Amino acid sequence: MAHLRTIQPLSISGILSLSMLAGVMFAAPAVQAQTPKPAPGAGQPRPIDLTDPNVVRPTATQGEGGVLSLQGGQKLMNEAEQAIRSQNMPLAVKKLQEARQVYNQLSNFHQDLAASFSGIDTRVADSQRKKALETAQLRDQATYRLAVAHRAMNQPELAVPLLVQIIRSQQPTRDLGKQAYQQLQELGFVDPPQSAGQ
Repeated sequence: MAHLRTIQPLSISGILSLSMLAGVMFAAPAVQAQTPKPAPGAGQPRPIDLTDPNVVRPTATQGEGGVLSLQGGQKLMNEAEQAIRSQNMPLAVKKLQEARQVYNQLSNFHQDLAASFSGIDTRVADSQRKKALETAQLRDQATYRLAVAHRAMNQPELAVPLLVQIIRSQQPTRDLGKQAYQQLQELGFVDPPQSAGQ
């Protein structure tokens, strides 16, 4: 038992150090949570920040449709078409980008819900998967129109990546994929035309 050390009593300086430490710890003021003051106009709705995919504006009820809804995306597409008819291409590009963003968010949200319900409730998972595909199709249509608008503004460097995204999403055998490939060919980005049987 020679290995065991005996416990030494604390010296006076050790006791004083402990008592001072305890006094400082218990004398510190209590930390309280701060209640933020409401910002001016806090009760007012804020527009959706399309640069932040985590900011979601809820959809409106009673059939109006908020920005983050199929109706909101369609409204943006209609505004883009109106801008194209009035030859306001910068506005058309802006509206098409916004519509594309809305449809992309909707598709991703439905896809996430489908994955969450997979194996739990097949009916909900299938419904959400179907909605994800529908909104992805709308996103690709908005992307195609955006690429064509960039072409009209003589900005092929902005059109090419969008057209490639469409082909990747739609596959080259589907109508929109074929149209995107045709656009790439017209731009001189691809050489051989797509086979007639494809």
